Amino acid sequence: MQINIMGEPKILQGLNLLSEELNVELHEKGYPITVTQRVGPIQVVNKGGKGEIFYQETIHFYRAIGLWLENYKKNCEFVLTEQPQFQTSGVMLDVSRNGVLKIEEVKGLLRRMAIMGLNVVMLYTEDTYEVPDYPYFGYMRGRYSEAELKVCDEYADIFGIEMIPCIQTLAHLAMALKWAYAAELRDTADILLAGDPKTYQFIESMIKAASSPFKSNRIHIGMDEAHQLGLGRYLDLNGYENRFEIMNQHLDKVVSIAERHGLKPMIWSDMYFRLGSKHGEYYDENVHIPKEAIDSIPGNVQLVYWDYYHEDEDFYLSFIQKHKELGSDTVFAGGAWTWNGISPNYGRAFKTTEAALTACKKEGLQEVFTTLWGDNGAETPLTTALPVMQLFAEHTYSETVEKERIAERFHFCTGNRLDDFLLLNRLDETPGVMEDNLRSSNASKFLLWQDVLIGLFDENIRGLDMNLHYKQIVRELKAAKERNPGASLLFGFYEKLANVLSMKSEMGIGLKDAYDQQDKETTSSLLGEMKELIKAVEALHHKHREVWFSLNKPFGWEVIELRYGGLAARLNTAHFRIQQWIEGEIDRVEELEEKRLKHDGPNGVAEGSLGNHYYHRIVTAGNII
Repeated sequence: MQINIMGEPKILQGLNLLSEELNVELHEKGYPITVTQRVGPIQVVNKGGKGEIFYQETIHFYRAIGLWLENYKKNCEFVLTEQPQFQTSGVMLDVSRNGVLKIEEVKGLLRRMAIMGLNVVMLYTEDTYEVPDYPYFGYMRGRYSEAELKVCDEYADIFGIEMIPCIQTLAHLAMALKWAYAAELRDTADILLAGDPKTYQFIESMIKAASSPFKSNRIHIGMDEAHQLGLGRYLDLNGYENRFEIMNQHLDKVVSIAERHGLKPMIWSDMYFRLGSKHGEYYDENVHIPKEAIDSIPGNVQLVYWDYYHEDEDFYLSFIQKHKELGSDTVFAGGAWTWNGISPNYGRAFKTTEAALTACKKEGLQEVFTTLWGDNGAETPLTTALPVMQLFAEHTYSETVEKERIAERFHFCTGNRLDDFLLLNRLDETPGVMEDNLRSSNASKFLLWQDVLIGLFDENIRGLDMNLHYKQIVRELKAAKERNPGASLLFGFYEKLANVLSMKSEMGIGLKDAYDQQDKETTSSLLGEMKELIKAVEALHHKHREVWFSLNKPFGWEVIELRYGGLAARLNTAHFRIQQWIEGEIDRVEELEEKRLKHDGPNGVAEGSLGNHYYHRIVTAGNII
């Protein structure tokens, strides 16, 4: 569609960048749309053969032009008003768990965000940014250069999107601290040595490097999950000290560094809550944080309340109140559940987000974002987070949100069908799993990587017809691939994953049962199926590689590829050993002699789940770390 808009040059620049996504062309003879910036709600109008758009913030204009175009296709005349519920709303992109998004993919995500109306983005970089004074920092990890980050920031700024650097200045630094240069900086393997002058020299270099590419004067300095704070080398050097005091003294020093560079910091809030809990828990409803600890929290630091786990609105209301008691201008961080395994958990993401954002509105919080973590290797492509981003966007501009409206907006903003994306939920919401997978069972991950000879999870899934479950999904994903050409690569990957799982899920159970009965005929038949499985795994490997390189820098793929290599090698060895047994070269297969037990992990299996585990607990009962 050709449109004629008279507006600020920056607005027109952004529209030109979005021309392909919006299917519009700026033309002097196009349909006239008057644009007016004013204080107040977003309003889009079409009457008498001309359009009008009223907006306050730059991001609101891009939301508004999308709304205008969407409604123009459906109605001859219309008046539509939206009242923003939050001052800022957006995403945090994890680029520290192997997957480092390519610059073009960051730009693509920014364009999607602009159309949705999301106006803040953080790149979570533990060591994946360049710190010139420390050449081993982010070495061979795909770190961003200052120039790359500056390109992203300038691109975001066109759409009125604030890019905020997000780093760690206490814990979560295992990748950065593993090299020899950091020996004197370590308290534990992943925590910095608080109180040491060299530590603050290091932190100043990090803060300077992380913030310099960005226009924003805000920075997220982390400070979460430092469970062993003061209990490593710090304890050896200083003896035991009150951990509240260590935390606050360290925070004061880091905040002072940030302020010297003209920055306003924010931190994750969990350490204050953990230290105030008798059990060291973040979500302890009986938490008591001493008044002296509260008084020592720097007044200019924003606390970020992160919570991806609760479906109960009242819980969020309670914990928002507890954060307010700390005197903080609280920011809320929810979760897109892209880190469940190899597929997203939309059921839990939608349930928790709905409860959380409803509570945020009631409590008047003004800043929210959703986190796109990539735990244990970034196996799940971050583009699977788009439905949750859309959910955040619709909550940002409406008091209540209906699923039908989310689906309409998702189709307009991404060109894809929401119901088809939600099919991906069924890769983990399998037989034996509660509705919406609220305990984060990740069968698609443990059934993919587990060893067919050892079968650590075979008893967890016995009798659940997993092969049939995945076989049905294959057909549905193939149809979804055709309906969503813009996401065909993504759906092609999950189609191949479901195909592998339809063959592999119960193969170990079949082998064990046939072996126990000394049924070599059935076992021989299963070997034929294993050959087909090996081919299917290779096809999945290649498709996953294609997806990875379409989105991410190459660094980090080696971790996933080693997993595929291990899977292929173990399947070949399984075939070899069982063939030996069938042909009488060996009299038994010791792995199949072992009685199968349920894989219950260190904490058991939650009700409504089949288990949730990382790679190293899936592939072996031994130790690969």
